[in-house]
Amino acid sequence: MKVLLFCLKGFETLEFSPFVDVFGWARNDFDCDIEIITCGFTKEVVSAFGVPMIMDNTIEKIDVSDFNALAVPGGFEEFGFYEEAYDERFLRLIREFDRQNKPIASICVAALPIGKSGVLTDRKATTYHLNGGVRQKQLAEFGVNVIPDKSIVIDRNIITSYCPQTGPYVALNLLAGLVGEEKAKKLAIAMGYDDFETKN
Repeated sequence: MKVLLFCLKGFETLEFSPFVDVFGWARNDFDCDIEIITCGFTKEVVSAFGVPMIMDNTIEKIDVSDFNALAVPGGFEEFGFYEEAYDERFLRLIREFDRQNKPIASICVAALPIGKSGVLTDRKATTYHLNGGVRQKQLAEFGVNVIPDKSIVIDRNIITSYCPQTGPYVALNLLAGLVGEEKAKKLAIAMGYDDFETKN
């Protein structure tokens, strides 16, 4: 299996790393045939706080049929996150993952491009909840039924969450959807997340 980890300009590394770690543990220690492929609009993507990261691939080379899931970390407006988040090429990619009914997992404000793509219209989701709920209000403007008080919301194939702290739990929920709840729970305990329970 392959998971496409899409990194937009200004992405937050704290929200990137849980996907790498959880799926790395799954592959190395729990015999899961699963691989993370990083991707961006450019080969080098500068994350929040100015940290450059080299991607495995760029968006124009991606065929959704080659992947089992999409994972998207959120990011910071002041580091250019929304300059790429609403790019039509990325929105088309989201729509295609949804059309093929493949899991889409996002952390924090990464729910906003998913909402803008239209795939969350009349569906449940959440996003960053502090600062007066401004990001949740923006998500609602895309026709999304925002659940403001749940840290993680899953509506069919789409996982959303409301802050960086949720990152490992989003990754574990995505893993559970791909390899099964039992294996995901064993991995969670091995990583110290004894409180992990799959959401629905």
